Amino acid sequence: MQRELMNRAKELLIDETVVRVLGWKKGDLGYNHEPAYFDSPEELEENFVYDAFCGANLSKYMIEAGKQEGKTLVFLKPCDTYSFNQLLKEHRIKRENTYIIGVGCRGNLDIDKIKAAGIKGIESVDADGDMLKVKTVYGEKEMPFEEALLERCLACKGKTHMVYDELIGAGEKEEAGPKGNRFDRVSELESLSPEERFAFWRSELSKCIRCNACRNACPACSCLKCVFDSNQFDSNQKANADTFEEQMFHIIRAFHVAGRCTDCGECSRVCPQGIPLHLLNRKFIKDINTLYGEYQAGEDTDSLAPLTNYTFEDAEPGIVAERGRK
Repeated sequence: MQRELMNRAKELLIDETVVRVLGWKKGDLGYNHEPAYFDSPEELEENFVYDAFCGANLSKYMIEAGKQEGKTLVFLKPCDTYSFNQLLKEHRIKRENTYIIGVGCRGNLDIDKIKAAGIKGIESVDADGDMLKVKTVYGEKEMPFEEALLERCLACKGKTHMVYDELIGAGEKEEAGPKGNRFDRVSELESLSPEERFAFWRSELSKCIRCNACRNACPACSCLKCVFDSNQFDSNQKANADTFEEQMFHIIRAFHVAGRCTDCGECSRVCPQGIPLHLLNRKFIKDINTLYGEYQAGEDTDSLAPLTNYTFEDAEPGIVAERGRK
């Protein structure tokens, strides 16, 4: 599919339908591809890549791309299109400045899972079949594709693109239910005592180094200036002054994206410390579904989100408080 995507991007650049392409480029290793802009067919030929390690959700990058002159071609996986729609709804990007090619996706791979399987000295990974063929300095190793999927792909929302101009490697409507219940882990944490839950999150959040990777990759974190970058408060410090600092950052961020998070999982994917930050967001999503009815952010561009829309059937504050005491 990589060659097909590249050739189509070249055509759109040459006929001036678009003036730039937003896709993925090869990283310094064979499994750490990163977002990149391409301005010419030559750049695409030299560096463009698309495979199971293109995990980055490119919707966030369209905020800046949309401010440039001309139209930008962007490649979006099915789950990415939810984030794109949500940004459209919030008027963060302009649809008329974007040409979307929806790309097929089997799921993205987690290099840490491959390493955890005991495969060391990795040079490259061939993910074309059901078995990964991993080239290492010690020879070739294999492991099942399914066992190396990112956590978010184990609870896939589906293979249908919510928005696109054309599709490559994907059908207009594909059936693909979640491989697992995405709220199972949230329910497990809810079953713990308050003290146990606090101990879990204190342990996880203590790993935070305040690199801001989660915030920078999150499509829902689209403020022009983040409150945590304000020089009026101590919150702009990168290092944690104390445990309260590290907890406050993530909990406030979770509140800020509540009702708007599409559960794309970028926060956990980019965290260098492996903190399961997506669980905070999923807890909010689960509660919103319970209190206000099931809602999927980014599924469309015109419906009102539960937390920004009032109905007489909304849960009363007292009911929410009573539920919290159970």
